[in-house]
Amino acid sequence: MASFNQVILMGHLAHDPELRYTPQGKAVADFAVAVNRKYTRQNGEKVEDVAFVDITVWDRMGESCAEYLKKGRAVLVSGHLVQDRWENQQTGQKRSKLKVVAERVQFLGGGSKDDAKPAEESEPLVVPEEQASIPPKGTNGSKPAGKPRR
Repeated sequence: MASFNQVILMGHLAHDPELRYTPQGKAVADFAVAVNRKYTRQNGEKVEDVAFVDITVWDRMGESCAEYLKKGRAVLVSGHLVQDRWENQQTGQKRSKLKVVAERVQFLGGGSKDDAKPAEESEPLVVPEEQASIPPKGTNGSKPAGKPRR
């Protein structure tokens, strides 16, 4: 059976990105995005749920996120889900957590009063230069066959 693993989230950073480097020198940034969901219960009560989603961003895109993003900033993130699994060293209990590995991060208008910018002044989509010319996985880089445009 086929499967599909794609996530698109828009929200605000719950904390400043944390940048670190692997022993091989690859940059990796971690942050959480708060996404809100508003609804009304049957009794008329208005409710707002907030979910905090952990995001991991690699390479130059991760460095850019750490440099330009701050707590409260609005972002649009697309990527795929990954499940981290580990064992608690104190209790031996097996643990797991879903997170999003970002493939693209778009900086949206300012998230706080200090860095607020109109939407048209927000930074463009951040894509590592070396990935900009690489076709998506599963493609050979050619355009799909079809009728020519007239």
